[in-house]
Amino acid sequence: MRVLTIIPTYNELESLPKTLGRLRTAVPESDVLVVDDNSPDGTGQLADGIAAEDKQVHVLHRKGKEGLGAAYIAGFKWGLAAGYDVLVEMDADGSHKPEQLPLLLDAVKEGADLAMGSRWVPGGSVVNWPLYRQAISRIGSTYARIMLGLKIKDVTGGYRAFRRSTLEALKLDEVDSVGYGFQVDLAWRVAKLGLRIEERPITFVERELGASKMSGNIVLEAMINVTKWGLAARWAKLTGKQPALAK
Repeated sequence: MRVLTIIPTYNELESLPKTLGRLRTAVPESDVLVVDDNSPDGTGQLADGIAAEDKQVHVLHRKGKEGLGAAYIAGFKWGLAAGYDVLVEMDADGSHKPEQLPLLLDAVKEGADLAMGSRWVPGGSVVNWPLYRQAISRIGSTYARIMLGLKIKDVTGGYRAFRRSTLEALKLDEVDSVGYGFQVDLAWRVAKLGLRIEERPITFVERELGASKMSGNIVLEAMINVTKWGLAARWAKLTGKQPALAK
């Protein structure tokens, strides 16, 4: 399998070199695409320098900060056009351990259409997360499962490996959600297509360098969208009309 790991960045000058180094050591067969949203701290230029020395590292520069979802969509399209078989989502800040990527790739090799790193299945864990962050994540995943009828334990998790055919079936141009909402949106779309989703336990580690991009507005947007999508699906079931996928 040709594997591409997509790493969105915005002001990750401190974290990116360490994350890339660990990834290239842990899974040397994986190519990497850094998708930089015109970081004012020079992250994009740093990535260019690394790419100049490592032919397996590529950089996609975007005009500005347009959200996590838009960055991943751009990365997916780049990777599909380049012919990759598996496309991976990974955070730049080290919270997703590159050493655990083989768990997700093995799941895809064994037949999963989407392999998800999960904090909330047996064997999964979080490190250095305050209780309120854990509560937000657990409650958010539980709420999304109930509203959308999903069986996934960690719906908001962002460490994922997609089979190429899965992304090709998702109609990426119709996806415009961001943040937590983007991760829930894609998981729901895959589930609605009846594709095989597998969760693998991971250890999620709170960032040591740089600043978190998480905000109350991102969480609120996700909750509002999940509520809207869930109610629309229920109404469609009652009326016999096919619901539009999340936007």
